[in-house]
Amino acid sequence: MSEQKPLNPWNYKPWWCQPWSILLTGIILIGGSWLLFKTIWLTILVFIPVVTWMVFFVLIWPQLIIRSGILESYNNSEF
Repeated sequence: MSEQKPLNPWNYKPWWCQPWSILLTGIILIGGSWLLFKTIWLTILVFIPVVTWMVFFVLIWPQLIIRSGILESYNNSEF
């Protein structure tokens, strides 16, 4: 019997779009805005869209891709 391994959407993304690089970029942007400007309101203005971007691409996007079934159809079309 063939054992199906779980599909990992991160296997299809380049190195610069992996969870570690998304989190690292977000932390650098938020931390950099604080270190550069030392203004809480400006850091919050950077924080909100960056954290939204990180949550979407690290938590929501992989689940959407897995549920869509596109990875199964992609794997079935390979020879």
